[in-house]
Amino acid sequence: MADYDFDVLVIGAGPGGYVAAIRAAQLGLKTACAESRETLGGTCLNVGCIPSKALLHASELFEEAASGKLAKLGIKTEAVLDLDAMHGSRKDAVKGLTGGIEYLFKKNKVEWLKGRAAFTGADSVEVGGRTVRAKNIVIATGSSVTPLPGVTIDQTVVVDSTGALELPKVPEHLVVIGGGVIGLELGSVWKRLGAKVTVVEFLDQLLPGMDAEVRKEAAKIFKKQGLELRLGTKVTGVTVADGRATLTVEPAAGGAAETLTADAVLVAIGRRSNTEGLALEKAGLSTNPKGQIAVDHDFATGVPGIWAIGDVTPGPMLAHKAEDEGIAVAENIAGLTGIVNHDVIPGVVYTMPEIAGVGLTEELARERGAVKVGKFPMLANSRAKTNHEPDGFVKVIADAETDRVLGVWIIASLAGTMIAQAAQAMEFGATSEDIAYTCHAHPTHSEAVKEAAMAVQGKPIHI
Repeated sequence: MADYDFDVLVIGAGPGGYVAAIRAAQLGLKTACAESRETLGGTCLNVGCIPSKALLHASELFEEAASGKLAKLGIKTEAVLDLDAMHGSRKDAVKGLTGGIEYLFKKNKVEWLKGRAAFTGADSVEVGGRTVRAKNIVIATGSSVTPLPGVTIDQTVVVDSTGALELPKVPEHLVVIGGGVIGLELGSVWKRLGAKVTVVEFLDQLLPGMDAEVRKEAAKIFKKQGLELRLGTKVTGVTVADGRATLTVEPAAGGAAETLTADAVLVAIGRRSNTEGLALEKAGLSTNPKGQIAVDHDFATGVPGIWAIGDVTPGPMLAHKAEDEGIAVAENIAGLTGIVNHDVIPGVVYTMPEIAGVGLTEELARERGAVKVGKFPMLANSRAKTNHEPDGFVKVIADAETDRVLGVWIIASLAGTMIAQAAQAMEFGATSEDIAYTCHAHPTHSEAVKEAAMAVQGKPIHI
């Protein structure tokens, strides 16, 4: 048998792929990473997590000035929107971070194979006209936008999440199709910058998969912020003429149709695994009906030497999940023990306030047995109240018998940061009492986590 070109070849340089490649190289394995984009970092760094957070942050600052919130704090200024400069700041953030990964590849001696990869055999891949063989191949090709049947995305009037980051002007009316994380984040950006925003969601609540109480409270908050929510509604068609879109919608349960007009439409109904074009069949691999690749606990596929991580495998499509899996798969390839606890994967919605959760929802927890639930409102948290951030709460769900924490759900301005404490506590098998008796700094938003844990035992202090 001919020699291998690489010990490890990673296909895809997104959060899972580039982390896997770097970790494999750190472990002494000759490593390459195939990526067809002009820059590394995948969807997340180029057109997803990072640029959307740049716009979210900038739009929040603009809204604070434009709405008079800063004036109430004694900071008086005229709010003038320079959208080109805001886009420029977003692009600078992306450029810096993607360039940083390229530096890390060079530092760790990871070879970047530029081009789209496709299998030619169980241990061989063609990339950019070059065929390479690798002892281990990691598929980390991520996901892309799920299309809405019958709706054409032109990235001008009808856009996906990528196009929604690049809108050259604030739309007068933006219709968001899909009430999930991406739709709400990007919808909130353009609402703060001055657009009328209508969210059309097929289900009767926003944020599928999250705790029911959180979903209900989130809807109240978004309505208060001025988002128009059309829940239990399906879009049956979108036509574009003279730079405007006409949407035909009707009740999801059936009923009379009506039309909505908008000068921008964002299609955000979910994402699908990027497995097409990989020629998986030449490697002896197949996918499930969702286009995902089945893996075992070690991220190995059914073909020896081929592994898969991130959005191409079943489970939540989250960058941090893929990163953890990237480290684990590299360690498993190197003969170490790489483990990811998929029961403790936090999820965050980066709206304002942020929405975060880890572990079981209250509904799922109750299906499995008796539970105790503690809640604490951010309105009663001294730091949140002082900062004029009263919306939201912390909710701790614990096993009624063992007191072990089963899930934590947070709506707060810093929920995405606060959820890390909950995830770490759950990773160590903490009880609600463990959290309650841990000293938290005052005054901080995180004290609400402590108080919610105390509320599990019916003894919060500040309510």
